[in-house]
Amino acid sequence: MLVAGTGGWYAVEGGGPPAESAGGPGEAVAPLARSLHLPWPREGQASVAVEGIGSLGTRGEQKPVPIASVTKVMTAYVVLKDHPMRAGAPGATVVADQRAADESYSSVETTAPVLAGKEYTQRRLLELMMVPSGNNIARLLARWDAGTEEAFVAKMNRTAAGLGMRATTYTGVSGMETSTRSTSEDQLLLARAAMKDPAFRQIVATASVTAPGTGATFRNTNKLLGRDGVIGLKTGSSTPAGGNLVWAATQEVAGTTRLIVGAVLHQRAGTTPAEGSAAAHEAGHALITTIREELSRVAGRG
Repeated sequence: MLVAGTGGWYAVEGGGPPAESAGGPGEAVAPLARSLHLPWPREGQASVAVEGIGSLGTRGEQKPVPIASVTKVMTAYVVLKDHPMRAGAPGATVVADQRAADESYSSVETTAPVLAGKEYTQRRLLELMMVPSGNNIARLLARWDAGTEEAFVAKMNRTAAGLGMRATTYTGVSGMETSTRSTSEDQLLLARAAMKDPAFRQIVATASVTAPGTGATFRNTNKLLGRDGVIGLKTGSSTPAGGNLVWAATQEVAGTTRLIVGAVLHQRAGTTPAEGSAAAHEAGHALITTIREELSRVAGRG
């Protein structure tokens, strides 16, 4: 049975109160989780939480692994902390530099086209970074924000420490570097913080984006977006990192819309990026659909 408590809804088991929530790595699993049967991935690592309910658990050894373009969640989070935007607002104006333009087309990394000297809105650049996962855009935003990419990386690590992401190290802003490493618990912690920003939520829910002046339109790399309540968040894949997916979805529980946030890392590492990405999407989809069904089932018994 679900009952209301100060922390949201929880399952009554033995009449006791809900588990204490630390809100970060090592967070106690909510009592509700004991009544759920989740299809955790058989490899890599995964963590899931429901806002207002708490952690639904973590699977896999929480050792830092490469996270590829999931890195850009922190890049966007820091940019929005330094340059806040209202939901739907264009934000500040950013002039694309020659380096970002020169890096627009690459055969070795994911990029998005920009023109040197052209003005872009902060929102459009964040979309070009998060939707098609433009590495050159991540580096452009870092230079705009902090002067140098190195200075911005230092901000990323300070921010991670402030959020309690104890197993995370950022060495770049795009995720190209395999030395940027984290865990599913840490990435879940970041995702929960980032999703509190309405502008961030809008950006990661964007289905497609057009690069001004080029006519090029890109679809979101998150293939789950718009299905089964999914409203974000970020993909990342490479041969060393495998497939990675941080996702956010919604589900109505006992009359209240709850945000479900999850992180699936290191799926099919050592294979091709395409194979890893497919595995991460499959693992994420299995968790999302089951959690939404199980929450509805448990709420229906309340």
